[in-house]
Amino acid sequence: MYVRGWGREGVSMTSLRIPATLFTLAALAALAALASVASAESPEEAAARVPLELYLKGHATGNGDYWRQAFHEGAKIQGIREGQLVSRTREEFAKGAPGKPADDEAQRKRRIVSLDVVGDAAYAKIDLDYPKVHFTDYMTLLKVDGEWKIMSKVYQTQPK
Repeated sequence: MYVRGWGREGVSMTSLRIPATLFTLAALAALAALASVASAESPEEAAARVPLELYLKGHATGNGDYWRQAFHEGAKIQGIREGQLVSRTREEFAKGAPGKPADDEAQRKRRIVSLDVVGDAAYAKIDLDYPKVHFTDYMTLLKVDGEWKIMSKVYQTQPK
């Protein structure tokens, strides 16, 4: 098929489709590049992630020393348990670690859902999905003396 009015030979519709296809592919490549740049982690985000990873490692190993490293010495851990406010210090929380991985450790899943860093402050959401319970943790972090620390943890417990 040819487009009318473009001379005797005309221009085939197939020859018009090739540039359009190339344009579409170039646009998709540009969008993919923008998405990877947008999702690239900044050095500050990577640094703020360190105490969160230590926190997760403490859960995985049952070793409270990881929590001592992750939390600021003045940190508070708070949540509602059986309808009552529970509030613990970093040391109380760390002393509650069992000292070994849980028996069902292989079935437990943990992840950092989100991390938002603005200057020397950050906010994170963590998901702990265990066989019998699901925890959602909200962490506030500050960069104190050049090092990121968890300043507070507020959690929600949802039995399964």
